[in-house]
Amino acid sequence: MKVLVINCGSSSVKYQLIDTDGEKALAKGVVSRIGMSAAVLSHKAHDGRETKITAEILDHIQAIEYVVTILTSERHGVIEKMEEIEAVGHRVVHGGEQFADSVKIDSELMTQLRSLIELAPLHNPHNIRGIQACLKTLPNAPQVAVFDTAFHHEMPPHAYIYGIPYVLYKRYGIRRYGFHGMSHHFVSERAAALVGKDRGDLRIVTAHLGNGASVAAIDKGVSVDTSMGFTPLEGLLMGTRSGDLDPAIILHLMGREELTLHEANTLLNKHSGVAGVSGVSSDMREIEEAAEANEGNAKLALDMYCYRLKKYVAGYAAAMGGLDVLVFTAGVGENSPIVRAKCCDTLGFIGLHIDDEKNQNVDGETIISTDDSAVKVAVVPTNEELVIARDTIRILGKEA
Repeated sequence: MKVLVINCGSSSVKYQLIDTDGEKALAKGVVSRIGMSAAVLSHKAHDGRETKITAEILDHIQAIEYVVTILTSERHGVIEKMEEIEAVGHRVVHGGEQFADSVKIDSELMTQLRSLIELAPLHNPHNIRGIQACLKTLPNAPQVAVFDTAFHHEMPPHAYIYGIPYVLYKRYGIRRYGFHGMSHHFVSERAAALVGKDRGDLRIVTAHLGNGASVAAIDKGVSVDTSMGFTPLEGLLMGTRSGDLDPAIILHLMGREELTLHEANTLLNKHSGVAGVSGVSSDMREIEEAAEANEGNAKLALDMYCYRLKKYVAGYAAAMGGLDVLVFTAGVGENSPIVRAKCCDTLGFIGLHIDDEKNQNVDGETIISTDDSAVKVAVVPTNEELVIARDTIRILGKEA
């Protein structure tokens, strides 16, 4: 089955066309700057052909039309007609407490998704626009919503309830939801296969380290805790997000700086993290270079980033009563030997030891721990799009 995987942002549409029979990405790309003067479609076919188109793309419907056009074009395409797109899988950031699994999209689901907008006002509206665009452009292709929160749905109450009046949880749904679920699910399964064991027999910590970052504790295949919370702001220090913070700080700053709610939200999500601390960049590659050159507060930002990560790894090991596998994934996790080494350098007390040479020479799925390390350490490239494609055909199989 050929599944078009869609991930919509406020001004972008990321896509992949995946042939699930061989689990191969036939093409991938992104439409960026939607609604701006010069939108750009960047497209790459599986045989290496690349193209970039600049056009006036006013909304997500036009963006999806451009995607379908380039996928079927004689010069750049990988299919002959749009009817070859047999299904569409959508990344939806927030499924609330309603959705513990992916689900086929229909009018009732659309109503439910709109009711969740207040839980994810920065993400779900754009996901909904992408769904509406695909329903218009590809009306005959069944569509499935795959939720970023679903993998964390089995967390126990003591892990997801906050220390505020319980009535506020019941009234407003304020609790830990967790995100990056597709990534944590995928890399924990691949890491288990890499070490030759069943995931159901392992205690795994997965560290998804991109510009947004989160850690998950996965005990016998179940996510029992994760660092992101009610929103993706909680947890690790990230590219531009503050991560864990004394909540009284923002109240104090709102008073002293006379910040509005919007300004406070922007401060925490867009101007904090390693970018805010370092004064250099939100890109870990640039932070590492600046730290080496002793520029700004880059070394402090790097040390804080790794320190917080290390605390979460050790804390989740304690929560699960031990640790069998630690997994690094996403842009930083897959590509930064420095971050991996600094995170692991004092975890020998739980039997975790990495091999310096292996850590410096990662290529694809790799074990970087020493042969005698009691805890295996793995680097596993994530593939959230493949998870969406797999879930799409699984859900449609249930519907058949």
